[in-house]
Amino acid sequence: MMTAERGASRNTIESYGRDLDGLNVFLLKRGGELASASADDLRAWLSAASKSGFAASTAARRLSTLRQFYRFLFAERLRADDPASALDMPRRARPLPKILSIEEVDALMGAAGRLQGVGGLRARALLETIYATGMRVSELVTLPVSAVERDPQMLIVRGKGDKERLVPLTETAREALARWRTLRGEIKLAGKAQRFLFPSRGAAEGHLTRQRFAQTLKELALAAGLDPARVSPHVLRHAFASHLLAGGADLRAVQVMLGHSDISTTQIYTHVLDERLKSLVNQHHPLAGRSKP
Repeated sequence: MMTAERGASRNTIESYGRDLDGLNVFLLKRGGELASASADDLRAWLSAASKSGFAASTAARRLSTLRQFYRFLFAERLRADDPASALDMPRRARPLPKILSIEEVDALMGAAGRLQGVGGLRARALLETIYATGMRVSELVTLPVSAVERDPQMLIVRGKGDKERLVPLTETAREALARWRTLRGEIKLAGKAQRFLFPSRGAAEGHLTRQRFAQTLKELALAAGLDPARVSPHVLRHAFASHLLAGGADLRAVQVMLGHSDISTTQIYTHVLDERLKSLVNQHHPLAGRSKP
């Protein structure tokens, strides 16, 4: 159901599977089972997980797993009730997204530009594309080679739930992709790897893995004099959105380009701008440092 009807991503499916496996082990130790678990059983499992020191985000996802699973059993008449409906969602503060400044992104671009050979051209193409489009890393590494065959001004991105969206490319991104496409055409590929813009002969999927791209960014961060812990594919996605909004872009347009189904998800970036404005006032306003009378 989660795959066919909800269009859930592979990561979501795997996470839900791990949660249910963990719950099953917990229930078996208590003499119970998944299909007949009570609301008290589920509360006990969530409480045990909380005491183990898991993050609030993990607790929230586990509750989502329970709600989806037992709602499904109830809807399919495999249970007469839904024990998860009585569970409360833990409140958690929504952290502001971590971003890089425009100068820091430029430093990363410069570091990629100094790399030689295949690795250099690929790194520049990846970096330019993710910053120009705000794509999720999974969307980036699985881009088909057909997406750029005719030097497009727009990319068709297949996102969560197999939904497609159009995202414009900057001129520098198009140039970086064109150079990479030319070099890629000289590489001998076979099997699945032939389909992808960023192929990998060593990966079972046939394309560059998310982990390898993240590692490349860490290496570029070091070369650019940045803290590698601050740089990741998702941070570049955050930077894309924040820099657009700071430049006056419409929130709705940014939502569409990011592929967010709900604009409330995109609004978190407006809070980043609010915090920056507050910081600027506190640092530079002549009255900011004065104490109250």
